[in-house]
Amino acid sequence: MGDEEMYDIVIIGAGIAGLTASIYARRAGKKVLIVEASSYGGQIINSPNIENFPSYDNVSGIDLMRKTYRQAERLGVEFVFNKVLKVEKKETTFLIVTDDGDFEANAVILASGTQNRRIGLEHESEFMSRGVSYCATCDGALYKDKVVAVYGGGYTAVSGACYLADICQHVYLIHRRNKLRAVGMPVERLKDFKNVETQLSSTIVKLNGEDKLESITLATPEGEKTLPVDALFVTIGREPNVNFIEGLEKDDDGYIVAGEDCKTNIPGLFVAGDIRTKKLRQLVTAASDGAVAATEALEYLQGA
Repeated sequence: MGDEEMYDIVIIGAGIAGLTASIYARRAGKKVLIVEASSYGGQIINSPNIENFPSYDNVSGIDLMRKTYRQAERLGVEFVFNKVLKVEKKETTFLIVTDDGDFEANAVILASGTQNRRIGLEHESEFMSRGVSYCATCDGALYKDKVVAVYGGGYTAVSGACYLADICQHVYLIHRRNKLRAVGMPVERLKDFKNVETQLSSTIVKLNGEDKLESITLATPEGEKTLPVDALFVTIGREPNVNFIEGLEKDDDGYIVAGEDCKTNIPGLFVAGDIRTKKLRQLVTAASDGAVAATEALEYLQGA
């Protein structure tokens, strides 16, 4: 196998699912490593207000995840911030190959989350950080008093449009269907803003500009039209980040097939959080997955 350091459980991803799994595994006395490609916390660190997590009336994503990370750290969970290139099942163990060293584990928990889905248009990558963004709360302040657009019709899109309406001159909310998917409080709040213009049954077909985004072209029921904008916030969903392992059973959208026991089709390999096939993807369900995946991994190790 080589000189890879051996762990009882390696967890891939340091979001709420991965961190919760690590806490449960360490409390059971196991040697645990979390491998994370960027920073701990996952996507929720970009949320300024969380109001639906038990015990908090209101907490920012970064504060919640900082506390969870420190809890895991105090328990003795080890962390490396490397990109996972490959996870390979050997006879009785797993090899985890990263861009800065390899590791060996008796069990693996995948909690690598999802990544922003792109539109797939020309110039999209070129204009990233130059007018194209995937997080309104992260980058919205850069466009204070500017004209911006939000692409999407779900909760994230509508919440982002509300956030931007407070700081931007004008906000276009563009959705491909004839009604928004989001319901409840965000949609009601959206009605309070006079500077939000909703464009339904429309898709973005072109991103225009020289060195940065200057306008977007829409396909609408009335034909194509171009909107001058300083920024576009793309919020059309997410896709699972699991391209580093072969042999996993996935659904048509690429999510790992696993039930409430978080077991995959590969013995010893468990999954937690947003990358699992499930109906509700929320902080609280991701934390629940982490606890279940760790418990199942512990039972697997006992019988291994």
